[in-house]
Amino acid sequence: MVAGLDPGPWDRRYVGWFVCFNRGEYYEAHDVLEDLWLAEGKEGSNYGFYKGLIQLAGAFVHLQKGRLGPAVALFRLAEANFGKYPAGHAGIRLSDVFALSVDWRNRVEVGAGINPLGAGGEVPLVRIPDSVPGA
Repeated sequence: MVAGLDPGPWDRRYVGWFVCFNRGEYYEAHDVLEDLWLAEGKEGSNYGFYKGLIQLAGAFVHLQKGRLGPAVALFRLAEANFGKYPAGHAGIRLSDVFALSVDWRNRVEVGAGINPLGAGGEVPLVRIPDSVPGA
């Protein structure tokens, strides 16, 4: 986690995902949230949501390594998990995160084997959650 960053009412691991993701540290984003996801358990209300964030970060790890097929598969899995939640969830506009996944999946699928991340594609920043849980 980032020293000096106040996560507000949110779990530090959740906020840590956004910080790492926005730095392009996709493996670290995946890693920092995994513990919270596992603690949530399959019956937890955010299990699929956290899993989707982990899958989204994982998709970008695959792009960093030039593995386009696995990246597309993880984008699709993330989108399926995000689709189970409202457009605004856990302090973020989940609809924007969903759209980010769809956009990058489409870039890979129509790119004729060209990695959009390696071709200078800029991943947009994902806004850190609002200070009010559930917003």
